[in-house]
Order: sequence, then C-alpha cells, then structure tokens
Amino acid sequence: MGFKFQGVDFLHLDAGLSEDELLVRKTARDFVEDNLVPIIEECFREGRFPRELVPVMGELGFFGANLKGYGCAGMSNVEYGLVMQELERGDSGFRSFVSVQSALVMYPIYTFGSEEQKNTWLPALAKGEKLGCFGLTEPGFGSNPGGMTTTARKSGDEYVLNGEKMWITSGSIADVAIIWAKVQGSTGQDEENRVRGFLVETDRPGFSAHDVHGKWSLRASVTSGLSLQDVRVPTANLLPGTGGLKSPLMCLNQARYGISWGAIGTAMDCYSNALQYAKARKQFHDQPIASHQLVQEKLVWMVSEISKAQLLSLHVGRLKDAGTVGHEHISLAKRNNVWMALETARMARDILGANGITEDYPIMRHSMNLESVKTYEGTHDIHALILGQHITGIGAF
Repeated sequence: MGFKFQGVDFLHLDAGLSEDELLVRKTARDFVEDNLVPIIEECFREGRFPRELVPVMGELGFFGANLKGYGCAGMSNVEYGLVMQELERGDSGFRSFVSVQSALVMYPIYTFGSEEQKNTWLPALAKGEKLGCFGLTEPGFGSNPGGMTTTARKSGDEYVLNGEKMWITSGSIADVAIIWAKVQGSTGQDEENRVRGFLVETDRPGFSAHDVHGKWSLRASVTSGLSLQDVRVPTANLLPGTGGLKSPLMCLNQARYGISWGAIGTAMDCYSNALQYAKARKQFHDQPIASHQLVQEKLVWMVSEISKAQLLSLHVGRLKDAGTVGHEHISLAKRNNVWMALETARMARDILGANGITEDYPIMRHSMNLESVKTYEGTHDIHALILGQHITGIGAF
C-alpha cells in the first residue's frame, strides 16, 4: 500500500504563502486525495480518463483558474501553480488535461479572441461543460512548429482547413479545437503563409479524431490525432489577435509554467513514499533501511532538489504575477523541475526495490508519465537551446 501524502516543506516555504494560497492548495490537495487517488491506478491500468471528475473541477474553479471574468476563478499565478502541483501529484496525465483546457484552450480565446468568442466559449469551458484541445504539433513537426503543413485557405466568408495534427491531449473528447494553420489565398500579401489560430467545432464535416493506443505513459488522459479534410469555418472563427508563431508559443509558455509546478508535485509524492517506506522497511540486523548511509544520501538529494525547485517555481510565479517574467525564466523552471522529478522518481523506485515497480505505489506510474512530460511543451534539449540563445544572443536551432 502507498502512504498518505504528508506534504514536503523543508525550507518552511509555507510561511511565505498567503492565506488564500494555502487555502487554494488545500482545496486542490483534498480534491486529489478524495477523488483521484482512490481511482488513479485503476484508470492508468485501464487507459481510462476519469471524465466523471470534470464537473467537480469545474465547480472548484480549476479550469482557466488564473483568468479573470467569464466565469473564471481569477486566481493569482502562484495559486494556479499550486493547483497544478497538487493535480500532478495525483497524476501527470490528469494535470495535462487541466493544463490543456486552461492554458492551451481558454488562454488563447481569452488573449486572442473576440468578445463574442470569449462570451460564447469561456464560461462553458470554465464549468467543464465544454472541453477543448490544442492542435499545433503535427506528425512531421514537433520541436519545429514553423514547419507545419496545415493550411487555412480563404474562400469567400469562410476558411477551408486541411491538415493533420498529432499527440493532441483530449482530441477525441473535445467540443472545440484550437487549430493553428498557415493562411493561404488571402488578399493581403503579409498574411500569406502566416500562422493563425482558428476555433474549430469538432462536429464540423471533415473533422475527425482518433485515439493513440499502446501508450506506456499518460495512460489516464486521452491522446489523439486530428484530421482536417476541407473543414469549413466562418471567418468569425478566426482568433483575431493571432498572428505568426508568437501566438501559439505564448500559449505554450502558459502551459510550461504550470508544468514546472506540476513536476514538483510528482517529486513530492515520490519522495514522501520513499521516505516513509525507508523508515518502515527493515533489513540487515532488523534496522530500517533509512538508517543506512546510501539510502539517506538519496533522500537528501531528493529533498534538496525539491526544495530548490519549489523556490524556483515560486519565484517565477511571483515574477509572473508582477508582470516581469520572461519566457526564459519559464523555460528554466520547466527544464529543471521535470528533470529533477524524473531523477527523484528513479531514486524512489531504487529505495522501494521490487515494490517500486508495482501499482501498490505510485512511483513507476509517475516515472513513466514524466518521460512524456520531459518531452512535451518543449523537450529538455529545446529548452537548453532557448536558454542558450538568451544568455549568448546566438540562436543554435
């Protein structure tokens, strides 16, 4: 059996959190303990997304939590990060669903959409009555989104979309897709081949989605491929504020920020399980394995790196709330914290020995999930290049 999560606060960072921040975290933590933890291993084993929890999260204000108005909770970015931390402590795939709904669907409508688009979609998405997905990655283009081949050809008062998207969270359960495409046939020369965002209702003729099966990671979330074959949308479905790759990258930045907090959640869960297991498991002269030097060294590494990651994400969150955060700060947090979490999961598995590979403990599930988190929203290496370009002024892509 796994152990009840006790929290990890070696540096007494809770003393620096406001009452609202602590309350938000407690709400998310209680939700995870009461609703997700009891079923997540079964969902992971069966490859099932626990959609029955969507309305509850809508009531709690988890969707688009850091957006203001339109039925959204209006949380600070630090509060939003704490929600992501707790949700990913439950499961990375589950947090991925909330991240997509919030940062990759609601955020672009909120930031780039018309007032009519916001009023139509945001309240329903905030409640979880409507679900969305984000169509940027293609079968042939992941780290290089500028190479996309999906097109939107202007035809009278409509756009006709054609293309394929891949590795799309919630693709087959979404009511609306944010599709990024290169505009063609526009009257304006500057608009030709420019990347724009479109709201595409998934029941439109020519739109189809198929689920990716055989995943060993993120099994409790839906991963899909999308196909658009002559999908017609009115010009009113164009997100008017989008223009160029900067727009989808701004969305990814929002998601990466949440991931930096979420990764801490998985690391905290792995460390907490390893620590409690090490104190209970006896070996060699009937002594707990926590009394042995090599085990202590692993535990010290974990709590040290978790503490540094907590400081990093908290500071980036404060910068974000102050409006002074840079994309490079978020890249640093995403890259470091996911790496830290994956190493923590591996060390925890080591401490638990054979028990660490069973579903009686969350370690192996976290480890497999984190392999995907390390890759998506910018791989570990891509974020190194983003940071390298920032500190040298030289792009190495």
